[in-house]
Amino acid sequence: MEQRFSEMTPFELTQKIGAFTDQARKSEQLGMVSELAVYERKIDMARAYLMDPEDFKSGQTYFVRDLAFKIHHMKGILAWGGFEGSEKLYAYPISLLKKKK
Repeated sequence: MEQRFSEMTPFELTQKIGAFTDQARKSEQLGMVSELAVYERKIDMARAYLMDPEDFKSGQTYFVRDLAFKIHHMKGILAWGGFEGSEKLYAYPISLLKKKK
């Protein structure tokens, strides 16, 4: 059975990210867009486990794909919140959140 990201050491996570990056590169070269997207998400999730969720607080605004994203609450490495003008909640791994410019 494969080990969960939450159970891995930072060293193991870094190695996993490297392996996923290689697999993503191969998928891209072969034109396998769906497989590439899966590896990109795995990389984002693994990177989130290398970050400290305590650095992200409710009410703070970050950017996700150049759109302002305000955190409503945190649950582990996921930030739950919404975009300006929308009441719908979304969850993003903290590795995708960029600080205000």
